[in-house]
Amino acid sequence: MRTFAGQYAFFNALLHCKERNGMKITFALYFANRGFFPGESIAAARAEMEKAVTDAGFDYIAMEESLTRFGAVETIAEGKLYADFLEKNRGKYQGIIMCLPNFGDENGASEALKYADVPVLVQAYPDELSHMDFAHRRDALCGKIAMCNVLRQLGIHYTLTQKTAVSPSDPSFAEDLRIFGGVCRAVSGLSRFNIGALGARTTAFKTVRCDEIAMANHRINVESIDLSDVFARMDAAPADAVREKAELYAALSDFGSYPPEKLENIARLGVAVDDIIKEFDLHAIALRCWNELQLRYGIAPCLVLGELNERGIAAACELDINNAVMMRALYLASDHPVMLLDVNNNYGSDPNRCILFHCGPAPRSMMKGKGHIEEHLMFRKTFGPGSGVGINKGELYTGDVTLGSFKTENGRLCAFVTQGELTGESTGEGFFGCSAVFRRPDAEAMLRYMCKNGYRHHVAIAPGSWSRAINEAFENYLDFDIDAI
Repeated sequence: MRTFAGQYAFFNALLHCKERNGMKITFALYFANRGFFPGESIAAARAEMEKAVTDAGFDYIAMEESLTRFGAVETIAEGKLYADFLEKNRGKYQGIIMCLPNFGDENGASEALKYADVPVLVQAYPDELSHMDFAHRRDALCGKIAMCNVLRQLGIHYTLTQKTAVSPSDPSFAEDLRIFGGVCRAVSGLSRFNIGALGARTTAFKTVRCDEIAMANHRINVESIDLSDVFARMDAAPADAVREKAELYAALSDFGSYPPEKLENIARLGVAVDDIIKEFDLHAIALRCWNELQLRYGIAPCLVLGELNERGIAAACELDINNAVMMRALYLASDHPVMLLDVNNNYGSDPNRCILFHCGPAPRSMMKGKGHIEEHLMFRKTFGPGSGVGINKGELYTGDVTLGSFKTENGRLCAFVTQGELTGESTGEGFFGCSAVFRRPDAEAMLRYMCKNGYRHHVAIAPGSWSRAINEAFENYLDFDIDAI
């Protein structure tokens, strides 16, 4: 998987801008015990788990060892102690890791976790064939099966490791932690958040219609802001704020010889949107990006959206509220900026490839270099020269990618997610905006799936492999309908 840490650090240094709002994940560690199994294994498990969590880049909290035998939970009384520990630290952790060094006690666990309201990862130690005597065997695998049954009885949702029995030092467990961290970020960030719909649905696109009530039933709030409000804020934007924003955008992309008022108008839009985000406490926006901005200000908002995406504020064009949700989900899971693209073209006759494209709302960290501003050819053709300055042309990164799309249907929130790569291959001479060749085994099957199941042409894109995390967060914890394809 390609890493973007260095590229992003460079970008921030270049722009002297604030660090994006990444979420540092803290796990509450839970150690189970059953007295007639070897208790000394718990102390070793505690040290091994703490190291594994730290090495994976996460923080942890754990109940004091002195409160119980090895700080583990066995009895109902010890379960009450752990429940108190969770309550006292509520808000300081985003997930719980249940570690079973041995079989573990179900009564203690039931008491300890009955009010758990965050994702739970269940890990059980493997036994060794050379240590199967009564003095050394763990029976943790058996205990995990029993414990999962009890959690299910209690209505506590939980996540499994890739290997049913695995030591924290196993390399696969590091991947489990990476994915579980993504699950915790997604669940925490999607459980309650606000989307701003800036403008009415783009007139020509019925495909972006959405069910706000279905979203509200899942604690996703949509705030509608009329474009007249956006324009009033643009016209009244303070000169110093516009100047500062223009400097930021000039560092992002080369404006060439376009008249200065084009950059100024784009900056005015950026200031206005920032003002709305602050006032309504928005975590994502969807913008009506044509035709009014072109007719009134002669601009396209692509660069504005790309900069918002870089900051971790999911910004969808063409008022695609639904896929603003998918963008935020992928941003949370990956802890990296994301973007929204069209599934736009076939790639010759290759069934494993297709072309992804949009006019330029890509975050800088997902581009190979600094973009350059161009005029939108479709707006130029429709409204005349100078009507759509602001698309950000540039090459997208090459590497692993997670791709997904979101819809509301029959009162349900539905999504699909898949993985592939951006290959770096050319999309052809004269292709404008930001584009890339997407490859996955049998991309044709993905395209058929999208058509058959009524997904829109927009897809959210995040670097890396996050379909497992998104699938787990959506299906297991958030009650969304999700297909991993």
